[in-house]
Amino acid sequence: MGIHLPGFNLSRHIICQSVLKIKKGASTTFDVPKGFLAVYVGETQKKRFVVPVSYLNHPLFQDLLSKAEEEFGFNHPMGGLTIPCGEDTFIDVTSRLDKS
Repeated sequence: MGIHLPGFNLSRHIICQSVLKIKKGASTTFDVPKGFLAVYVGETQKKRFVVPVSYLNHPLFQDLLSKAEEEFGFNHPMGGLTIPCGEDTFIDVTSRLDKS
């Protein structure tokens, strides 16, 4: 489960890329509160969700990250982390994370 690369932390890489884009002056339409991460979810039309960074450590969310890595690598079409699953699936997974 999840992504395990020796000496490489995917969670840190994703967050650092987002911070670097903001520091470089990329326009941000919405602010993301500290401790949260914006992700884009959907198979055809993408919807933006803001989730707690703590989700990155959960095995269920890491499975979603694995699917994202398989499909997009590190070149996400929305410019941010894109998770290739249906909205209903994403909401179901995150609702389980909120309960644990």
